[in-house]
Amino acid sequence: MKVSRLAAAGAVAASAVVVLSSPAFAHVSVQPEGTAAKGGYAVVDFKVPNERDDASTTKLEVNFPTDHPLASVMPEPMAGWDIKVTKSKLDKPVELHGEQITEAVTKVTWTATGDGIKAGFFEKFPVSVGALPEDADELVFKAIQTYDNKEVVRWIEEQQEGAEEPENPAPVLTLSAASEDEHAHDSTATAEATEEATDAEAAGAETAAPADSSDTTARVLGVVGIVVGVVGVAYGVLAGRRRTDA
Repeated sequence: MKVSRLAAAGAVAASAVVVLSSPAFAHVSVQPEGTAAKGGYAVVDFKVPNERDDASTTKLEVNFPTDHPLASVMPEPMAGWDIKVTKSKLDKPVELHGEQITEAVTKVTWTATGDGIKAGFFEKFPVSVGALPEDADELVFKAIQTYDNKEVVRWIEEQQEGAEEPENPAPVLTLSAASEDEHAHDSTATAEATEEATDAEAAGAETAAPADSSDTTARVLGVVGIVVGVVGVAYGVLAGRRRTDA
């Protein structure tokens, strides 16, 4: 009896773990490859799992934020997928790093040219983005996932502070603070380039020394050799005379 109760309790606990944990990995999500620092550029991956056992994911649409438009959005080519980048005119021009932005990428669409993402698999969709905003802590991307049975899942619900996670949350990219190393990267690179150029010029100057210098050195060494020879001969003569006198 005790064994049966323990088995039943274990089954219930296992079911609860599966139910509670499955949404954590089933959502469409976005993560940077490395870091996504404010004011910088990053490559981000939209991770799309297939949640169905009887259908394949054949289309993904990712809507980009218009409150913080990104001047550069470049998806990576992917075998088996047709990629379309949609630009739209902004309702209100935005100043981005000293420039007025009147249009920006508002959506990227991936459409499978083959089987897509089959049941039991996931796929990552890489995109290079930037420059990331300096006045935001995160970016929200609303995604729409379509299956080959015409089912559409809209990952568009935004997390509200203090509330439980929504059933179909939108992918959220968390931005990190820009480090001092990133701020100083350009100036450091410039200094290193200048130093390398100076060293190269110095090496070139040494290599390109006038041929006359080498000739002069050879002449001086020749004269010194002659003088040393004459001194040696004179010393030998004097030594011979001394022995004769003795």
